[in-house]
Amino acid sequence: MITEKRILITGAAGYIGHQLGNRLARDYFVMGTDIQKRDGLTFPLEVLDVRDSKLVLTLAEYRITHVIHLASVLQASPDRNRDHDIDVNGTRNVIEACLAAKVSHLTVTSSGAAYGYHADNPEWIDEDDALRGNTEFAYSDHKRQVEELLAKHRESHPQLRQLIFRPGTVLGADTRNQITDLFLAPRLLAIRGSESPFVFIWDQDVLNAMEQGIREDKTGRYNMAGDGALTIREIAQRLGKPVVTLSASVVKAALQIAKWLGKPVGPEQVNFLRYRPVLSNRRLKEEFGYRLQKTSAETLEFFIEQARLKGDL
Repeated sequence: MITEKRILITGAAGYIGHQLGNRLARDYFVMGTDIQKRDGLTFPLEVLDVRDSKLVLTLAEYRITHVIHLASVLQASPDRNRDHDIDVNGTRNVIEACLAAKVSHLTVTSSGAAYGYHADNPEWIDEDDALRGNTEFAYSDHKRQVEELLAKHRESHPQLRQLIFRPGTVLGADTRNQITDLFLAPRLLAIRGSESPFVFIWDQDVLNAMEQGIREDKTGRYNMAGDGALTIREIAQRLGKPVVTLSASVVKAALQIAKWLGKPVGPEQVNFLRYRPVLSNRRLKEEFGYRLQKTSAETLEFFIEQARLKGDL
């Protein structure tokens, strides 16, 4: 195990990145890269695109031993080629830069979305289940391709040790994303015939597990989710909101209209709402050795409490 860890975080100005960097900077040399600056950082940040060939020079200059790759496109843009270039080719550039600069450890945040949104998903998905993604859903498809890229390099370059996390829906006091937008809407949408279960992970559990992974030089692939899952109706009950139940065909029509209006969605994405992957956290607890602080239900309750305090609910 390397005693002097020197860490670089891509996407370090992001929601998870800046918190993780500030934590690790208490004990290690940390620097970040991102395409934008951010105030309140306790570590240096270099404005650098994850696709930039100069990344290898930065790794070498600062004698980086550990890279945490967080940079990715969270919300699809109308230009899917651009998103693919950032997500997949950007990750390829990170891997190649790590190898050239002799970085020893690479942590990557993938997603439970890499398993895909399929009617025949297992009831609880294990890390050895197939990563099928969905070609019609850019985020899911790109995460699958990123994982395939990582798998090839695990075989060809085992000297670069890999730690991969696949989070479910991350919630915290200040989380804002497509899922929280659904929860903050006046009413929740359910697809007839589908329970649409969610698994949640508290953002502080995400940070704690990632920090543990760095401190202990962990390797492997791990789902990130709190214990238990909640159906869309159970979520609505906790939010105190009504549920509108629609057929899949009606939702497809609405998504088609949204696409005509220029939104980055389409009718083929109805499965995102119907067949959510439900992640087993057994390996995270038993093999990685992380002790979760909140269950899925407790994570949602915490988010609701914080949202009400801020007047969002």
